[in-house]
Amino acid sequence: MRELGIGLVGSGFIGQLHAEAFGPVGEASLRGVASATEANARRFAEQHGIPRHHTDYRALIEQDDVDVVCIGAPNDLHRDITVAAASAGKHVICEKPLARTLAEADEMIAACAAAGVLLMYAEELCFAPKYVRAKELADEGALGTVHLVRQGEQHFGPHAGWFWDPDRAGGGVLMDMGCHGIEFARWIYGKAPAESATAELGTFVHGERTRGDDHAVAVVRFAGNRLGVVETSWAKPGGMDDRAELIGSQGITYVDILRGSSLLTYSEQGYGYAVEKAPQTSGWTFTMFEELWNYGFPQEMQHFVDCVLSGSEPAETGADGRAVLEIIYALYTAAGAGGRVSLPLEITAEVAARPPYLCWKEPG
Repeated sequence: MRELGIGLVGSGFIGQLHAEAFGPVGEASLRGVASATEANARRFAEQHGIPRHHTDYRALIEQDDVDVVCIGAPNDLHRDITVAAASAGKHVICEKPLARTLAEADEMIAACAAAGVLLMYAEELCFAPKYVRAKELADEGALGTVHLVRQGEQHFGPHAGWFWDPDRAGGGVLMDMGCHGIEFARWIYGKAPAESATAELGTFVHGERTRGDDHAVAVVRFAGNRLGVVETSWAKPGGMDDRAELIGSQGITYVDILRGSSLLTYSEQGYGYAVEKAPQTSGWTFTMFEELWNYGFPQEMQHFVDCVLSGSEPAETGADGRAVLEIIYALYTAAGAGGRVSLPLEITAEVAARPPYLCWKEPG
Protein backbone atom coordinates (compact mmCIF):
# COMPACT_ATOMS: atom_id res chain seq x y z
CA MET A 1 0.00 0.00 0.00
CA ARG A 2 1.20 3.50 -0.80
CA GLU A 3 2.52 5.55 2.13
CA LEU A 4 1.61 9.23 2.20
CA GLY A 5 4.18 11.87 3.11
CA ILE A 6 2.92 14.41 5.63
CA GLY A 7 4.22 17.95 5.98
CA LEU A 8 3.31 19.88 9.11
CA VAL A 9 3.06 23.66 9.28
CA GLY A 10 3.36 24.84 12.88
CA SER A 11 5.36 23.62 15.87
CA GLY A 12 3.18 24.90 18.71
CA PHE A 13 0.58 23.14 20.82
CA ILE A 14 -1.64 21.99 17.97
CA GLY A 15 1.39 21.08 15.85
CA GLN A 16 2.50 18.74 18.62
CA LEU A 17 -0.93 17.12 18.68
CA HIS A 18 -0.91 16.73 14.89
CA ALA A 19 2.53 15.13 14.92
CA GLU A 20 1.56 12.65 17.61
CA ALA A 21 -1.80 11.93 15.98
CA PHE A 22 -0.09 10.63 12.83
CA GLY A 23 1.94 8.16 14.92
CA PRO A 24 -0.67 5.35 14.83
CA VAL A 25 -1.44 5.95 11.13
CA GLY A 26 0.55 3.24 9.38
CA GLU A 27 -0.08 4.58 5.87
CA ALA A 28 1.52 7.96 6.61
CA SER A 29 4.90 9.26 7.68
CA LEU A 30 6.09 12.72 8.71
CA ARG A 31 8.45 14.08 6.05
CA GLY A 32 8.87 17.74 6.98
CA VAL A 33 7.87 20.56 9.31
CA ALA A 34 7.81 24.32 8.86
CA SER A 35 7.95 26.82 11.70
CA ALA A 36 8.89 30.49 11.55
CA THR A 37 11.63 30.11 14.18
CA GLU A 38 14.63 28.01 13.16
CA ALA A 39 15.30 26.71 16.66
CA ASN A 40 11.68 25.65 17.12
CA ALA A 41 11.55 23.94 13.73
CA ARG A 42 14.79 22.07 14.37
CA ARG A 43 13.79 21.01 17.89
CA PHE A 44 10.37 19.85 16.70
CA ALA A 45 11.90 17.81 13.87
CA GLU A 46 14.38 16.15 16.23
CA GLN A 47 11.66 15.40 18.77
CA HIS A 48 9.44 13.64 16.23
CA GLY A 49 12.08 12.11 13.98
CA ILE A 50 11.17 14.30 11.02
CA PRO A 51 13.95 14.34 8.39
CA ARG A 52 13.58 17.94 7.19
CA HIS A 53 12.64 21.26 8.77
CA HIS A 54 12.09 24.73 7.32
CA THR A 55 11.35 28.29 8.41
CA ASP A 56 9.22 28.92 5.29
CA TYR A 57 6.13 26.82 4.60
CA ARG A 58 6.73 27.23 0.86
CA ALA A 59 9.90 25.14 1.14
CA LEU A 60 7.91 22.42 2.89
CA ILE A 61 5.28 22.47 0.15
CA GLU A 62 8.01 22.11 -2.48
CA GLN A 63 9.24 18.83 -0.98
CA ASP A 64 8.62 16.09 -3.55
CA ASP A 65 7.94 13.53 -0.82
CA VAL A 66 5.12 15.56 0.81
CA ASP A 67 1.62 14.57 -0.31
CA VAL A 68 -0.43 16.19 2.45
CA VAL A 69 0.06 19.57 4.12
CA CYS A 70 -1.36 19.71 7.65
CA ILE A 71 -1.88 23.28 8.86
CA GLY A 72 -1.52 24.14 12.53
CA ALA A 73 -0.56 27.80 12.00
CA PRO A 74 -2.34 31.00 13.14
CA ASN A 75 -5.68 31.70 11.49
CA ASP A 76 -4.44 34.60 9.36
CA LEU A 77 -2.08 32.22 7.54
CA HIS A 78 -4.61 29.49 6.69
CA ARG A 79 -5.59 30.98 3.33
CA ASP A 80 -2.06 31.59 2.05
CA ILE A 81 -0.79 28.16 3.05
CA THR A 82 -3.82 26.34 1.66
CA VAL A 83 -3.73 28.14 -1.68
CA ALA A 84 0.01 27.51 -2.04
CA ALA A 85 -0.37 23.83 -1.13
CA ALA A 86 -3.27 23.33 -3.54
CA SER A 87 -1.33 25.04 -6.34
CA ALA A 88 1.44 22.51 -5.76
CA GLY A 89 -1.01 19.60 -5.94
CA LYS A 90 -0.91 18.81 -2.22
CA HIS A 91 -3.93 17.70 -0.22
CA VAL A 92 -4.73 19.90 2.78
CA ILE A 93 -5.81 19.39 6.38
CA CYS A 94 -6.66 22.75 7.92
CA GLU A 95 -7.08 23.20 11.64
CA LYS A 96 -10.19 25.01 12.82
CA PRO A 97 -11.47 27.63 12.18
CA LEU A 98 -11.17 27.16 8.43
CA ALA A 99 -10.19 30.77 7.80
CA ARG A 100 -10.11 34.23 9.35
CA THR A 101 -12.81 35.56 6.99
CA LEU A 102 -15.47 34.21 4.64
CA ALA A 103 -13.60 35.69 1.67
CA GLU A 104 -10.48 33.74 2.61
CA ALA A 105 -12.52 30.56 3.10
CA ASP A 106 -13.98 30.90 -0.38
CA GLU A 107 -10.49 31.30 -1.87
CA MET A 108 -9.28 28.18 -0.08
CA ILE A 109 -12.21 26.05 -1.21
CA ALA A 110 -11.92 27.32 -4.79
CA ALA A 111 -8.15 26.70 -4.93
CA CYS A 112 -8.48 23.11 -3.73
CA ALA A 113 -11.37 22.42 -6.10
CA ALA A 114 -9.45 23.86 -9.06
CA ALA A 115 -6.39 21.77 -8.22
CA GLY A 116 -8.41 18.60 -7.66
CA VAL A 117 -7.03 18.09 -4.13
CA LEU A 118 -8.90 17.24 -0.95
CA LEU A 119 -9.46 19.82 1.78
CA MET A 120 -10.43 18.55 5.22
CA TYR A 121 -11.76 20.85 7.90
CA ALA A 122 -10.08 19.49 11.01
CA GLU A 123 -12.94 19.29 13.50
CA GLU A 124 -11.73 16.58 15.82
CA LEU A 125 -14.91 16.50 17.93
CA CYS A 126 -16.59 14.62 15.07
CA PHE A 127 -14.04 11.84 15.66
CA ALA A 128 -13.90 11.90 19.47
CA PRO A 129 -15.06 8.42 20.61
CA LYS A 130 -17.57 9.62 23.21
CA TYR A 131 -19.08 12.17 20.85
CA VAL A 132 -19.21 9.58 18.06
CA ARG A 133 -21.14 7.28 20.41
CA ALA A 134 -23.54 10.10 21.28
CA LYS A 135 -24.26 10.63 17.58
CA GLU A 136 -24.84 6.89 17.15
CA LEU A 137 -27.44 7.03 19.92
CA ALA A 138 -29.16 9.93 18.18
CA ASP A 139 -29.00 8.31 14.74
CA GLU A 140 -30.41 4.98 15.91
CA GLY A 141 -33.39 6.68 17.57
CA ALA A 142 -32.43 5.85 21.16
CA LEU A 143 -33.20 9.44 22.20
CA GLY A 144 -36.30 9.87 20.07
CA THR A 145 -36.30 13.09 18.05
CA VAL A 146 -33.34 15.17 19.19
CA HIS A 147 -34.38 18.82 19.47
CA LEU A 148 -31.53 20.34 21.49
CA VAL A 149 -27.76 19.91 21.30
CA ARG A 150 -25.70 21.74 23.91
CA GLN A 151 -21.89 21.80 23.76
CA GLY A 152 -19.25 23.83 25.54
CA GLU A 153 -15.49 24.04 25.69
CA GLN A 154 -14.18 26.30 28.43
CA HIS A 155 -10.92 27.17 30.16
CA PHE A 156 -8.99 30.28 31.24
CA GLY A 157 -7.35 31.31 27.99
CA PRO A 158 -5.57 30.22 24.82
CA HIS A 159 -2.10 28.68 24.59
CA ALA A 160 -0.43 31.27 22.32
CA GLY A 161 -0.32 35.05 22.29
CA TRP A 162 -1.72 35.57 18.78
CA PHE A 163 -5.14 34.26 19.85
CA TRP A 164 -5.67 37.44 21.88
CA ASP A 165 -5.44 39.58 18.72
CA PRO A 166 -8.86 39.37 17.02
CA ASP A 167 -7.48 40.88 13.81
CA ARG A 168 -5.22 37.84 13.44
CA ALA A 169 -7.62 35.28 14.87
CA GLY A 170 -10.82 36.71 13.37
CA GLY A 171 -12.50 36.95 16.74
CA GLY A 172 -12.28 35.87 20.34
CA VAL A 173 -13.43 32.73 22.11
CA LEU A 174 -16.51 32.37 19.88
CA MET A 175 -14.18 32.09 16.89
CA ASP A 176 -11.61 29.92 18.66
CA MET A 177 -13.82 27.41 20.44
CA GLY A 178 -17.38 28.22 19.46
CA CYS A 179 -16.57 26.73 16.07
CA HIS A 180 -16.32 23.33 17.80
CA GLY A 181 -19.82 23.45 19.24
CA ILE A 182 -21.37 24.84 16.06
CA GLU A 183 -20.01 22.02 13.92
CA PHE A 184 -20.83 19.47 16.60
CA ALA A 185 -24.49 20.55 16.46
CA ARG A 186 -24.49 20.58 12.64
CA TRP A 187 -22.98 17.08 12.65
CA ILE A 188 -25.49 15.67 15.15
CA TYR A 189 -28.31 17.14 13.04
CA GLY A 190 -26.98 15.63 9.82
CA LYS A 191 -25.57 18.96 8.53
CA ALA A 192 -29.01 20.57 8.60
CA PRO A 193 -28.94 24.21 7.45
CA ALA A 194 -28.94 26.92 10.09
CA GLU A 195 -31.96 29.23 9.96
CA SER A 196 -31.18 31.86 12.57
CA ALA A 197 -28.68 32.78 15.26
CA THR A 198 -28.39 34.93 18.35
CA ALA A 199 -25.61 35.45 20.88
CA GLU A 200 -24.50 37.23 24.03
CA LEU A 201 -20.79 38.05 24.13
CA GLY A 202 -18.54 39.94 26.47
CA THR A 203 -14.99 40.64 27.55
CA PHE A 204 -15.39 39.91 31.23
CA VAL A 205 -11.93 38.99 32.52
CA HIS A 206 -9.20 39.58 29.94
CA GLY A 207 -9.93 43.14 28.82
CA GLU A 208 -6.30 44.11 29.31
CA ARG A 209 -5.22 41.42 26.83
CA THR A 210 -7.84 41.40 24.09
CA ARG A 211 -10.51 43.41 22.29
CA GLY A 212 -12.24 40.13 21.51
CA ASP A 213 -14.81 38.19 23.49
CA ASP A 214 -13.65 35.96 26.33
CA HIS A 215 -17.05 34.36 27.07
CA ALA A 216 -19.86 33.65 24.63
CA VAL A 217 -23.30 32.08 24.76
CA ALA A 218 -24.76 31.31 21.34
CA VAL A 219 -28.06 29.84 20.18
CA VAL A 220 -28.51 28.55 16.63
CA ARG A 221 -31.85 27.36 15.27
CA PHE A 222 -31.55 24.62 12.64
CA ALA A 223 -34.05 23.40 10.08
CA GLY A 224 -36.51 20.91 11.52
CA ASN A 225 -37.26 22.93 14.67
CA ARG A 226 -33.96 22.05 16.36
CA LEU A 227 -31.64 24.11 18.53
CA GLY A 228 -27.91 24.25 19.13
CA VAL A 229 -26.68 25.96 22.30
CA VAL A 230 -22.96 26.68 22.49
CA GLU A 231 -21.24 28.21 25.51
CA THR A 232 -17.51 28.85 25.31
CA SER A 233 -15.09 30.61 27.62
CA TRP A 234 -11.58 31.89 28.10
CA ALA A 235 -12.74 33.24 31.44
CA LYS A 236 -13.51 30.06 33.37
CA PRO A 237 -10.89 29.04 35.96
CA GLY A 238 -10.23 25.44 36.91
CA GLY A 239 -8.76 23.90 33.78
CA MET A 240 -10.25 22.46 30.63
CA ASP A 241 -13.96 21.60 30.53
CA ASP A 242 -15.46 19.93 27.44
CA ARG A 243 -19.00 18.59 27.64
CA ALA A 244 -22.09 18.02 25.53
CA GLU A 245 -25.75 17.17 26.05
CA LEU A 246 -28.29 15.79 23.58
CA ILE A 247 -31.97 16.06 24.49
CA GLY A 248 -34.62 14.17 22.57
CA SER A 249 -38.33 13.38 22.84
CA GLN A 250 -37.55 9.98 24.37
CA GLY A 251 -34.17 10.33 25.98
CA ILE A 252 -31.10 12.32 26.91
CA THR A 253 -27.37 11.68 26.95
CA TYR A 254 -24.60 13.60 28.72
CA VAL A 255 -21.03 13.47 27.42
CA ASP A 256 -17.92 14.59 29.28
CA ILE A 257 -14.75 14.10 27.25
CA LEU A 258 -12.35 14.86 30.08
CA ARG A 259 -13.68 13.84 33.44
CA GLY A 260 -14.85 10.35 32.61
CA SER A 261 -11.35 9.36 31.53
CA SER A 262 -9.23 11.47 33.85
CA LEU A 263 -7.19 11.32 37.02
CA LEU A 264 -8.03 13.57 39.95
CA THR A 265 -4.75 15.36 40.61
CA TYR A 266 -3.33 17.93 43.00
CA SER A 267 -0.20 19.81 41.85
CA GLU A 268 1.28 23.01 43.26
CA GLN A 269 3.28 23.88 40.15
CA GLY A 270 1.11 22.58 37.30
CA TYR A 271 1.99 20.12 34.58
CA GLY A 272 1.93 18.93 30.97
CA TYR A 273 0.24 20.23 27.84
CA ALA A 274 -2.31 22.14 29.85
CA VAL A 275 0.39 24.51 31.12
CA GLU A 276 0.59 25.82 27.55
CA LYS A 277 -3.05 25.37 26.62
CA ALA A 278 -4.71 26.82 29.68
CA PRO A 279 -2.42 27.70 32.60
CA GLN A 280 -4.72 26.38 35.29
CA THR A 281 -3.17 23.03 36.18
CA SER A 282 -2.05 23.95 39.67
CA GLY A 283 -4.24 22.88 42.57
CA TRP A 284 -6.88 20.20 42.05
CA THR A 285 -7.45 19.28 38.40
CA PHE A 286 -8.76 16.53 36.18
CA THR A 287 -5.67 15.13 34.46
CA MET A 288 -6.44 13.84 30.98
CA PHE A 289 -5.58 10.23 30.10
CA GLU A 290 -4.90 9.37 26.43
CA GLU A 291 -5.93 12.88 25.41
CA LEU A 292 -5.16 12.35 21.72
CA TRP A 293 -7.45 9.33 21.45
CA ASN A 294 -10.26 10.76 23.56
CA TYR A 295 -10.29 13.91 21.43
CA GLY A 296 -10.23 11.93 18.19
CA PHE A 297 -7.02 13.30 16.64
CA PRO A 298 -5.53 9.96 15.45
CA GLN A 299 -8.94 8.87 14.13
CA GLU A 300 -9.28 12.16 12.28
CA MET A 301 -5.87 11.80 10.59
CA GLN A 302 -6.48 8.14 9.75
CA HIS A 303 -9.77 9.13 8.14
CA PHE A 304 -8.14 11.72 5.91
CA VAL A 305 -5.31 9.40 4.88
CA ASP A 306 -7.94 6.79 3.95
CA CYS A 307 -9.81 9.42 1.92
CA VAL A 308 -6.68 10.42 -0.01
CA LEU A 309 -5.77 6.81 -0.74
CA SER A 310 -9.31 5.91 -1.82
CA GLY A 311 -10.14 9.19 -3.55
CA SER A 312 -13.22 9.74 -1.38
CA GLU A 313 -14.48 12.96 0.19
CA PRO A 314 -13.72 13.59 3.87
CA ALA A 315 -16.56 13.60 6.37
CA GLU A 316 -15.58 17.18 7.28
CA THR A 317 -14.88 19.36 4.25
CA GLY A 318 -14.00 22.92 3.45
CA ALA A 319 -17.68 23.53 2.83
CA ASP A 320 -18.41 22.49 6.43
CA GLY A 321 -15.76 24.86 7.70
CA ARG A 322 -17.29 27.66 5.66
CA ALA A 323 -20.78 26.88 7.00
CA VAL A 324 -19.44 27.16 10.54
CA LEU A 325 -17.76 30.47 9.71
CA GLU A 326 -20.98 31.85 8.23
CA ILE A 327 -22.80 31.01 11.47
CA ILE A 328 -20.02 32.72 13.44
CA TYR A 329 -20.53 35.88 11.36
CA ALA A 330 -24.25 35.67 12.10
CA LEU A 331 -23.61 35.27 15.83
CA TYR A 332 -21.25 38.24 16.02
CA THR A 333 -23.75 40.29 14.00
CA ALA A 334 -26.58 39.26 16.32
CA ALA A 335 -24.53 40.19 19.39
CA GLY A 336 -23.76 43.59 17.87
CA ALA A 337 -27.39 44.26 17.02
CA GLY A 338 -28.82 42.77 20.20
CA GLY A 339 -31.20 40.56 18.26
CA ARG A 340 -31.56 37.56 15.99
CA VAL A 341 -30.03 37.14 12.53
CA SER A 342 -31.47 34.98 9.76
CA LEU A 343 -29.41 32.53 7.74
CA PRO A 344 -28.15 32.15 5.08
CA LEU A 345 -26.45 35.52 5.37
CA GLU A 346 -26.69 38.24 2.81
CA ILE A 347 -23.50 40.23 3.29
CA THR A 348 -21.41 42.40 1.06
CA ALA A 349 -17.98 41.45 -0.24
CA GLU A 350 -16.56 44.16 2.02
CA VAL A 351 -18.03 42.55 5.15
CA ALA A 352 -16.97 39.06 4.03
CA ALA A 353 -13.38 40.29 3.82
CA ARG A 354 -13.38 41.61 7.40
CA PRO A 355 -12.84 39.50 10.54
CA PRO A 356 -16.24 38.51 11.93
CA TYR A 357 -15.68 40.02 15.39
CA LEU A 358 -16.04 43.47 13.77
CA CYS A 359 -19.71 42.64 13.17
CA TRP A 360 -19.97 42.84 16.98
CA LYS A 361 -17.53 45.64 17.70
CA GLU A 362 -18.56 47.83 14.76
CA PRO A 363 -22.20 46.90 14.02
CA GLY A 364 -23.71 48.27 10.84
